[in-house]
Amino acid sequence: MQENHPQKSHASNRDATYTLGRTSHETTRLIEQSKIYGESTRLLCERAGIGTGMRVLEIGSGAGDVALMLAELVGTSGQVVGVDVNPTILEAARQRAADAGIKNVEFVADDARTLTFADKFDALVGRFVLMYMANPVDALQKLVAHLKHGGIIAFQEPEYTLYPAISHPETPLMNQLIQWILDVFEHSGAHLNMGIGLYQAFVEVGLPPPEMHLHAPIGAAANWAGYRYMVTIFQSLLPLLEKYGIATAEQVGINTLGERIREEVLLSKRPFFLPLHVTAHARLTS
Repeated sequence: MQENHPQKSHASNRDATYTLGRTSHETTRLIEQSKIYGESTRLLCERAGIGTGMRVLEIGSGAGDVALMLAELVGTSGQVVGVDVNPTILEAARQRAADAGIKNVEFVADDARTLTFADKFDALVGRFVLMYMANPVDALQKLVAHLKHGGIIAFQEPEYTLYPAISHPETPLMNQLIQWILDVFEHSGAHLNMGIGLYQAFVEVGLPPPEMHLHAPIGAAANWAGYRYMVTIFQSLLPLLEKYGIATAEQVGINTLGERIREEVLLSKRPFFLPLHVTAHARLTS
């Protein structure tokens, strides 16, 4: 595999607090997240045209799920470089790659906006990362500079502004969880409308209008994995929920949360929605 030697350049962005924290709970949540959102991420990358032999830069790698999926898409003749600002979680990503015998991926602990690489990439991919950046348009402009002419840009971001529409009088617990999620992300400075905002970000950096899709993980089966995933979300959110004075651990009730969500869904006969998200992709034309 080709060696990369990234070098830092000056940047002064002040990003939002990473709302979901840097704990072991967050590593677990990211792995669970990929079970819920992985299919739509893969569909985004396939629609965008990422395939065999490509060299891909993936930002916000976390526990490595997206990078490992991309490594499969590009095959042994391709290469994936995953970047994340959290060096600890990248240790888990490297171990997972090693355990799976995947050798066409490497991980860099740094900020992709402040790096330069010896060679440009065929594609740029990010999942749930622009929402935390102080200026997503400026960030995307810097990230696109890593691409070759004709390179692919593919991003997936949540759209929290649509989430309250799911509220219903028969689902008080779901309503409360949605409000807590909105409150903690707003306090953190994250962009609640980054999903729909992908269109503006793409066109403002001079990219063609992207192809976009809205996805909403939804379930009502007694054994649906989404109940467990919501528990992992709140395990990661809890420190900031308490710090911002939004909710206490007692109010959240982590130990029984999954079962209470499931009971409400079965009783109300109203499916449970996880956070909605938008995918967008385009090709660099200039």
